Amino acid sequence: MTMRLSILLAQLNQNMGDLAANADAMLAVRDRWPEADLILFPELQLIGYPPEDLVLKPALIARAHDELHRMAAATADGGPAMLVGTVIALDDGLYNAMALLDRGAVAAMIRKHELPNYGTFDEKRLFMPGPPPEPIHFRGVRIGVPICEDIWFPKVCEQLKAAGAELLLAPNGSPYEPDKDDLRLALVRRRVEETGLPLAYLNRVGGQDELVFDGSSFVVNADGAVAVQMPDWEAAETLTFWDRGAGGWTCEAGERHALDPAPADLYHAMMIALRDYVNRNGFPGVVLGLSGGIDSALSAAVAVDALGADRVWCVMMPSRYTVDESLSDAAECARLLGVRLDTIPIEPAVTAFDAMLAPAFAGRARDLAEENIQSRIRGVTLMALSNKFGHMLLTTGNKSEMSVGYATIYGDMAGGYSVLKDAYKTTVFALSEWRNANRPSLGLGPEGPVMPVNVITKPPTAELRADQKDSDSLPPYDVLDPILRGLVEEELSVADLVARGFDRDTVARVERLLYIAEYKRRQAPPGVKLGTRNFGRDRRYPITNAFRTA
Repeated sequence: MTMRLSILLAQLNQNMGDLAANADAMLAVRDRWPEADLILFPELQLIGYPPEDLVLKPALIARAHDELHRMAAATADGGPAMLVGTVIALDDGLYNAMALLDRGAVAAMIRKHELPNYGTFDEKRLFMPGPPPEPIHFRGVRIGVPICEDIWFPKVCEQLKAAGAELLLAPNGSPYEPDKDDLRLALVRRRVEETGLPLAYLNRVGGQDELVFDGSSFVVNADGAVAVQMPDWEAAETLTFWDRGAGGWTCEAGERHALDPAPADLYHAMMIALRDYVNRNGFPGVVLGLSGGIDSALSAAVAVDALGADRVWCVMMPSRYTVDESLSDAAECARLLGVRLDTIPIEPAVTAFDAMLAPAFAGRARDLAEENIQSRIRGVTLMALSNKFGHMLLTTGNKSEMSVGYATIYGDMAGGYSVLKDAYKTTVFALSEWRNANRPSLGLGPEGPVMPVNVITKPPTAELRADQKDSDSLPPYDVLDPILRGLVEEELSVADLVARGFDRDTVARVERLLYIAEYKRRQAPPGVKLGTRNFGRDRRYPITNAFRTA
């Protein structure tokens, strides 16, 4: 009877669609840990998670089959077995699966039973649900392998226990959300309490388009105690040791890493998502407009921490309405970050557009149209630099602005990615204050402040007309953001928010702005998901929509 097992938990990043590279990375882990009996990899580690409709390509399925069997052949040396997340095709459809590779063969295959179909997940579109899984038999031990969503409901773990499972290994592809560490731990403890079995929870790390994965893998023993806590945000490999006793299997106490508190977790989420997006898509760096305002200052700081100062190019584009304070704040921000800052005045282009449009605009007063021309000139300028030199244009708008349409389509909304897309303005203030006092542990940027205090404390302004302030057009952000959270994250009505003490006319106006800005959001660049309900993957509203709750 097997009395002791060594199980390596491999908390890895993934390269979507690069199956050979993902397979090689897993085989390299195996080479590093010959003393392990079994190596557990995250969900769909071979192809990448979430694969979306890429997984519907027959060529990908064929390549996954070939790479899986190449990996299986490597285990003929009698070394560590591997549990590998992959996709398999059977006569009735595709399955999200874990394959046990051992002694030169695919020794067992477990298919995911519970398929998430909410929020960012749409697995029922892609996969068939597997049957209630049975334990795999490995070196005399019956191991249950519930895959991600399988542990969010009691059924699968209870089925595995009833079928004789002695311990549970749960591979995951669980995206970051605030406070999710506590949610996962509470969930796992419920499954442990219900089954009496220890459970290892393994999650992936890294960014994938609008999602970012924080790792934070851990092991909970049958008594509910945490035996191992792996780090968040970075790839890690942890060898765990399991012993069979009179009461069943127990994982020996091992490393215990502290996880990020708020708002450090939000900052790391933005940083890791941007780093992987830029690097995986082959950009040499990023270019962005540095206006002297807080949104562009924070975006620049995140970019420097993600990529290094030498890969971040900032451009100040003053107009007739740009005040000296903005120029000096932008210059000081660039100095603190150590980035290149170029100044390209837009007044020649504004003058040219005024002359070009004068006949068509004759008889009409200057208004929002002329304001937006300035923003669009800046967008064209930055895109020209991007096209010429290859840097990705980083957009700097926040969620408050995107919610109510306080952004210029084809202007400041132009770009390839937005790290602030899911960050409300009040969150931007909090993150800026945090970064001025802290350096992220995985960051490449400098110690100390990264922006002048004046950037944080001065009233926000788009500077598209004289003496303009955001508060001219919007409620104060400490009022606007709670209303938006109620409308977006909680789906509350105007009456619900009035009952919370907000002014009815203000809430009704914000609701209207939220709905009519949907067409802008559809044309916005992707950005990392930071909360429970981001625009795009989580919240999918019709553009043409007459419904109001006021």
